[in-house]
Amino acid sequence: MAADYAKMSDDLRRFYDFTGKVVLFIGAAGKQLLAPATPVKKLVAIDKDVKALEALRAAVAAQGLSERVEVVGGDFEEVNVRGDAVYFEFCLHEMEDPLRALRHAKSLAPDLVVYDHSAGSEWIYYGAEEDKVERSSAVMQEFGIRRQQTFQAEQRFATYDELYAKVAPQGALAIERIRRFEGHKEIVIPFNYELNLL
Repeated sequence: MAADYAKMSDDLRRFYDFTGKVVLFIGAAGKQLLAPATPVKKLVAIDKDVKALEALRAAVAAQGLSERVEVVGGDFEEVNVRGDAVYFEFCLHEMEDPLRALRHAKSLAPDLVVYDHSAGSEWIYYGAEEDKVERSSAVMQEFGIRRQQTFQAEQRFATYDELYAKVAPQGALAIERIRRFEGHKEIVIPFNYELNLL
């Protein structure tokens, strides 16, 4: 198993109370640390990966949550649904213009919750994402952080092949950086992440 997703979901639940709110969930095609069954008034799940959203749509239907959860495939910046909170799940650093994304989010809801990697995390070095994370961190500081909580965890992989499969989509630099683990088993890489309320 890579990160402890159950703990990460608990961290989110303790950081911000989504109960009874209309929530725009950006990056919803991932692991869904914000569970569709969270007692929100309405959850609008948004992601550009339309194919990956099909699994979420099926899970929502299977849980009988279709009336409370709307699944939207497309670019967040083209969405104009108003709510109580916009929640970014490990995706702000991937956005072409994080400041523009935050400004758009603020035009839709008073609370912005950003769950993402921490700058300086060893894990993002191996994923070759340190520049992206540093950029989004700087943008959040400029935008104005009302509350922040940081966490330390680990990414764990039983074999090098598991680690390779996880980072290979990040490209040649990430693959080159993990070569030091080739032939290793029970690989543990420190993973720092944070929650921000803007």
